[in-house]
Amino acid sequence: MQTLISEPLQLPIPELSNPEDLLNALLKLRETVEEEGRELFEQWRPGIQRRSFLISGLNFAYYLALRRPDLRDLQMALIPWGLSSLGRSEARVLPNLDAAIATLGAVCNRDPATLPKRPPLRAFFRGDRILNYRARAVFGSPSPSRRVRIMVTLPTEASENYELVRNLLTQGANCLRINCAHDTPVEWEKMVNFIRQAETETGYPCKIYFDLSGPKIRTGKLITSDKKKRVFPGDRFVLSGHKPKSHKGMPSISCTLPEAISTLKEGDPVWIDDGKLGAVVDSILPDGVLLQVTQTRPQGEKLKTDKGINFPETVLPLSSLTAKDLEDLDFVAQHADIVGYSFVQTAEDMRRLQEELRLRSPEKARTLAIVAKIETQEAVRNLPELIVQGASKQPFGVMIARGDLAVELGFQRLAEIQEEILWLCEAAQVPVIWATQVLESLAKTGIPSRAEMTDAAMAERAECVMLNKGPFILEAVQILDDVLTRMQAHQSKKTPQLRALRSW
Repeated sequence: MQTLISEPLQLPIPELSNPEDLLNALLKLRETVEEEGRELFEQWRPGIQRRSFLISGLNFAYYLALRRPDLRDLQMALIPWGLSSLGRSEARVLPNLDAAIATLGAVCNRDPATLPKRPPLRAFFRGDRILNYRARAVFGSPSPSRRVRIMVTLPTEASENYELVRNLLTQGANCLRINCAHDTPVEWEKMVNFIRQAETETGYPCKIYFDLSGPKIRTGKLITSDKKKRVFPGDRFVLSGHKPKSHKGMPSISCTLPEAISTLKEGDPVWIDDGKLGAVVDSILPDGVLLQVTQTRPQGEKLKTDKGINFPETVLPLSSLTAKDLEDLDFVAQHADIVGYSFVQTAEDMRRLQEELRLRSPEKARTLAIVAKIETQEAVRNLPELIVQGASKQPFGVMIARGDLAVELGFQRLAEIQEEILWLCEAAQVPVIWATQVLESLAKTGIPSRAEMTDAAMAERAECVMLNKGPFILEAVQILDDVLTRMQAHQSKKTPQLRALRSW
């Protein structure tokens, strides 16, 4: 058999091939990172209440400064010298730079007194230790065989079925999620009691995560001449802020958040039903907006009531805490270990939840963990401020809510943004939940897809993975436990683990 040999890959030749030039470039980068990072950190410092976040906050500021320039040419120039390419600097920005500078300085015979000191080992790995500590503070201790925790969403059935709750813990769940969008405090209390009972009986600790509903922007009443008619790209329909009216035979559907309609402008994108139906604002009407359909499946889409609406490029004038959330907080503040914050977008949103928790439970508010669900473009833009506001006050984590993010950002950008969120959180030493449709087919049908097994393996880079409910959820927990246990021998955050390969 003929062996096909491809042409060698032509990599760009680094311009900084001279070690003296490379060392000077590193020293200049370090100077910029320290100066800009310190300036940013001093802006945050007055609001930092937890002394333990001072180290993390400074490293986070350094990382943001490090990532402002394009470092790809510098990375390529470092590789031939056997030095760090700076690609895994998140948890140790200055120590990583200083180690590379010290080694390159030795190559260039520079006087060590003229260079930053080589960092001690404890400084180089301090960020990893802090992140592990923070993950414990938010999600509790991991299972003995794996680092990443498993969170499972409880179905209503869990309020009557103690065996289900108990079996989730014995199969490997470390945290159980109660969604405040479903059921009532009556069912929630039964679930909480079952969880505590199962902890005592099995000896397995379990954190209780209450997920606040947040504002739900959905389609309302529909007026159409033909309820079976589907819309296709190029079709038009009206989205109104109040009761829909007939518009010359065009379908008209209302929005449950009227104030959102008034903020729309011509050309703004609108997505309905988890991105199944895409449209743009064609024109502004007295009672709403005229939308032109831009995307559907080949068979078209039906306009339906009670479907989610996303306005990706519109900053909506609404509070992240609804009246229902405030009512639910009366129960949640007393029973939760972790509060999931839906639709949080700004540091001010975070301050408001922290204040509401203090009002309800002053003693518990400082130790009660908050998880910010990152699900909108605005939340992504404000992520550094959200992290600082949350983590500087109490145990704090971030959930990558990939379902809404995919609709808000576009599916093409989801992979890119979820990586960036992971990097920023590691730099701030903040634990992350990898969420949405993890092993979804397995949990619902009992048979996983190949793609979702790979997705589950990628979750090794987070501190917690969330599974949604389904009839085969126990099997899903068991398989995820096995996948994560296997993968941690190969991967730790962004760093490959080079255990011996035995497949060949």
